[in-house]
Amino acid sequence: MSKIIFEKESYAIVGAAIHVHNELGCGFVESVYQEAFEIELKYRSIPHIREAPLRINYRGERLKKGFNADFICYDKIIVELKAVRELDVINQSQVFNYLKASQLTLGILINFGKPELDTQRIIKSY
Repeated sequence: MSKIIFEKESYAIVGAAIHVHNELGCGFVESVYQEAFEIELKYRSIPHIREAPLRINYRGERLKKGFNADFICYDKIIVELKAVRELDVINQSQVFNYLKASQLTLGILINFGKPELDTQRIIKSY
């Protein structure tokens, strides 16, 4: 049996998302969930950076264009929120690319767009 990386932290993050989903349900735009999720992270004293800037390197050069991950929690877990009908490979690829750019190992993809909260752990192995 393999060990789950950042199990305690992941549990806390997903617990916060469950609480937001239970309170708001589905049907809002992503930005509503981002704001509510940040409030819940603060309430639970989960360290986080919202709209965390990430830079991309190509052939050893830093690109001028960067991007922002929705959240980085505990300085080691990327959290990407969606409010879509279904998560797809594009959503998963986005998180995987964030992991590559940040050199972090774990991403949690959370979808508030369905009646049941949908979460996926995405792990980048080195």
